[in-house]
Amino acid sequence: MTPPSLDAARMLERIVALGEIGRTDGVLTRLAASDADRAARDRLVAWLREAGLDVVIDRIGNILGVWSTPENAGRAPVVMGSHIDTVIDAGIYDGCYGVLAGLAVIEALKESGATPLRPLAVVAFTNEEGVRFAPDMLGSLVAAGGMPLEAALAVVGTDGARLGDELQRIGYAGAADPGALRPHAYLELHIEQGPVLEREGASIGAVGRLQGISWRRVVFQGVANHAGTTPMAMRRDAGAAAARVIAWLRDRMRASNASTVATVGVIAFEPNAINVIPSRATFTVDLRDPDAARLRREEDALEEFLAEVARSEDVGVSVEVLARFEPVAFDPGLVAMIEEAAAARRLPCRRMVSGAGHDAQMMARVAPAAMIFVPSRDGVSHNPAEFTAQADLAAGAAVLLDVVARLACATPDDDGRAGG
Repeated sequence: MTPPSLDAARMLERIVALGEIGRTDGVLTRLAASDADRAARDRLVAWLREAGLDVVIDRIGNILGVWSTPENAGRAPVVMGSHIDTVIDAGIYDGCYGVLAGLAVIEALKESGATPLRPLAVVAFTNEEGVRFAPDMLGSLVAAGGMPLEAALAVVGTDGARLGDELQRIGYAGAADPGALRPHAYLELHIEQGPVLEREGASIGAVGRLQGISWRRVVFQGVANHAGTTPMAMRRDAGAAAARVIAWLRDRMRASNASTVATVGVIAFEPNAINVIPSRATFTVDLRDPDAARLRREEDALEEFLAEVARSEDVGVSVEVLARFEPVAFDPGLVAMIEEAAAARRLPCRRMVSGAGHDAQMMARVAPAAMIFVPSRDGVSHNPAEFTAQADLAAGAAVLLDVVARLACATPDDDGRAGG
């Protein structure tokens, strides 16, 4: 066996090629189970097969490329992965980097003549972004047993399409049971999507924790009336009620010394006319915090304020919980391995908390899991300006290779733990 060497140039070429699928008039949008998603899946499956991997597609559409040998068959695999669906008007690195780096790691080990004691697998999870179908991270959530398969397949998207029907339509409603391939360990390499690594001059982030996420849809119901003839004191203005909540959230988070963040990312008024008082305001609230107790306190405070606004503005209010995920602490042994691999390559490394949700938080329910971050220029993501330097992409993949080689080539223990 020769020391494994990862082909970073091939990985980067694939990232760029995948970034052209779903691009129209310069704008990249590849929503889950769309025609563009089908084309990207087809390309990924072709690469997996070219690498000599067994391709498995499960019933929620997750794609796995598996390398096993007669000697390690039946053992729990070391799994790497992320997703290839995107947001609207996306960059090219989010999710795709982790999938294609995972493929590059397996290729590097195969080409070196390695005989790992565990199978290796790379996975692309369905609907991580949650733009078309809610909740986000849906494919990994189902694989981890956090949502029944039939409930997930019945989810209706923003365009009225049913996820199960769309997976059938694009040819990715597989036959395997989600979660049947239970990992020995799960590792996800990802761009940071924030400014910390770049600001501190670190090449690698060893992610120890991932913050909790709470999504709600709020609806205020008022009364539509003439904008010119209705006195201000006599209005039941759903739009004004929504505005109060948005301002309150921003002021509360800015005044706090805690790490909680809040975002109103979607809002719609009805009847949505310039000269009509809104009768209905619908908006979303995204709350995040790495501390479970603090996240619950902020959820309770929001509920109390919504009720107060409804009373004072004389409007009705209803709240729907769209998604709720507790904060995650990743496996300390895996996090330490990431730090050790970075140190061995003389790469500055920082232990950190992820502000974004990732498939790794779902996989942490069923296996030791951890994440590796690389810098994002200016902290920008979910945006066509998303960029990570090639040297940083290559460095992150090299660290992933080192950790996976250590996990897959170590003597397997009986309980399947990744160690630490």
